[in-house]
Amino acid sequence: MTKILVTGANGFVGSALCATLAERNVAYTAAVRKDARAIHAIAVGELDASTDWSPALAGCTCVVHLAARVHVMHDVSSDPLAEFRRVNVDATINLARQALDAGIKRFVFVSSVKVNGEETTDKPFTAFDFPAPRDPYGQSKLEAEVALQALARETGLELVIVRPPLVYGPGVRANFHSLMKLVRLGLPLPLGAIDNRRSMVALDNLVDLLILCCGHPAASGQVFMVSDNDDVGITELLRRLASAMRQRSLLLPVPAAWLAAGARLMRKSAAADRLLGSLQVDVTHTMQTLSWKPVSSMQAALEKTVAPFRR
Repeated sequence: MTKILVTGANGFVGSALCATLAERNVAYTAAVRKDARAIHAIAVGELDASTDWSPALAGCTCVVHLAARVHVMHDVSSDPLAEFRRVNVDATINLARQALDAGIKRFVFVSSVKVNGEETTDKPFTAFDFPAPRDPYGQSKLEAEVALQALARETGLELVIVRPPLVYGPGVRANFHSLMKLVRLGLPLPLGAIDNRRSMVALDNLVDLLILCCGHPAASGQVFMVSDNDDVGITELLRRLASAMRQRSLLLPVPAAWLAAGARLMRKSAAADRLLGSLQVDVTHTMQTLSWKPVSSMQAALEKTVAPFRR
């Protein structure tokens, strides 16, 4: 791992990855779309099939590709799939080809559990399951995986694919941030009787795995699921968050069927599914192949995540 190119370096995961690389004295280049004022940062502009990555690739031996058009809750694009493909497929393959031209062999692609699907019922998702994406974001990530795998077969590119579920840690936004705000308010929540299980991954655990994938000889050609290996339901998660915040949890045992019915009436079924449904991943293959285990427990990671709320 002489020098690593991190794309999406000013994002939630990318900034944490760069910070950890610096702590471990690993050289890196941080690729951002614009505003390259940070140390080691290079602006590459908008991401598509014509992006020039050559300044960012110079001197690097590995790429960790995090930059993407992420899942959008209320997408106003006239053709969302085309927009996802432009960034997540076309720009990715363009980067991989330019990396090969620059003599770079190892390419770590951060995909998504959404390639597998949106929910699990009787067993967790694995890297060997038949893909079943259900939205344009997941579809674009799958198409990028397939195109990269074809390129790897043709060229010998050492491709590693990582499919994270929900990532949480200091600075997390979106739904997880909303949950933390609800817990901090201390109001009664009707989520005390939800029997589901969801896999999540702490930021520190994901970053540690990505760095390992940059140099581990057994990682090449593999698809890895990643999580904290500690699946929890929404009820247990809220209790753990409350404990981390030194707050009492007030969870009312309202049946999940009632909550789902109410969500349908308010046309919020998709949000309810994410809250009430299960989505688990099996990380056995990852742990055995790489001799890896999470560096942080979920409770320790939650304590770190909610620290600003305690202040």
